[in-house]
Amino acid sequence: MNATNTFQLDGVDIPFTPGQTIMQAATAHGVYIPHLCWHPDFSAHGSCKLCTVKIKGRFGASCTIEAQAGMKVENRIAEIDDKRRTLLQMLFVEGNHFCPSCEKSGNCTLQATAYELNMMSPHFDMFYPDRPVDASHPDILLDFNRCIMCSLCVAASSEVDGKNVFYMGGRGILGRRVHISSESGKLGDTDFALTDRAAHICPVGVILPKRKGFEVPIGKRSYDQAPISAHVKKAAP
Repeated sequence: MNATNTFQLDGVDIPFTPGQTIMQAATAHGVYIPHLCWHPDFSAHGSCKLCTVKIKGRFGASCTIEAQAGMKVENRIAEIDDKRRTLLQMLFVEGNHFCPSCEKSGNCTLQATAYELNMMSPHFDMFYPDRPVDASHPDILLDFNRCIMCSLCVAASSEVDGKNVFYMGGRGILGRRVHISSESGKLGDTDFALTDRAAHICPVGVILPKRKGFEVPIGKRSYDQAPISAHVKKAAP
């Protein structure tokens, strides 16, 4: 790799290949940038804004900004982490995220990111939305009250499974949500399968397999063992 193909992230030199975004290069180098809607297998859309970084005094989503040689990027600084905590607080109050009773606890990206950023209270008043719970499918339960609108299920169903089971619809904080592409609006009336990529992509507790609850005890799950930042592994050279 050309020695000039590096940029600085919080003072650390990060190598990159032309066309890589800041997020892609940092992740390949084992450096954590907080994020929710970005996934290495799918195209980035920069909707959650949690991966925002600072470059020359300006803010931008690291999942969509291409790395440039000599670039100096600020990531884990107090100014940005404070904004990230506010974004997380808004996500927690917008949905029904009651971690102690959630099957996803310990494996939840939202919860793990909140711990990583020391977000210990929701701060704002809870919305307590009343969204549908869909148990029509024989193998999958959907609880849209936990949805953070990351669109990963939409991308996985479209780009990997080729089924387009999910789509985003509606407007506003409480109106916009994930919908099911069937005449009834029920998952049970689609060809969705437990083996689909979309069945295992949700970062929170919306898409859950039935009859599998708490097979792995609380305390022994992924983010119980190590913080989310420790799960970023440097790619092999």
